[in-house]
Amino acid sequence: MDDYDANARAERARHGHPFLNTAQAAHYVGLHYRTLEVMRRQGRGPRFRRHGRHIRYHIDDLEQWSLTNGQDLSSGEAD
Repeated sequence: MDDYDANARAERARHGHPFLNTAQAAHYVGLHYRTLEVMRRQGRGPRFRRHGRHIRYHIDDLEQWSLTNGQDLSSGEAD
């Protein structure tokens, strides 16, 4: 495998990557990225991982967090 093949393979893998950075994760769950940062510092919010010095959120963890911490508005009890 030459360098071009390795780089092309890495690029294809990156597009299917299930890990999001803080800004992407915040957008995914509908929060401002600063809100997600504050929640992380306070020990609240979705599970995150450290990849070296980078914070990453797995899409499955964001989905789970949303399901367990969201409100069901279908009952009509919302404002």
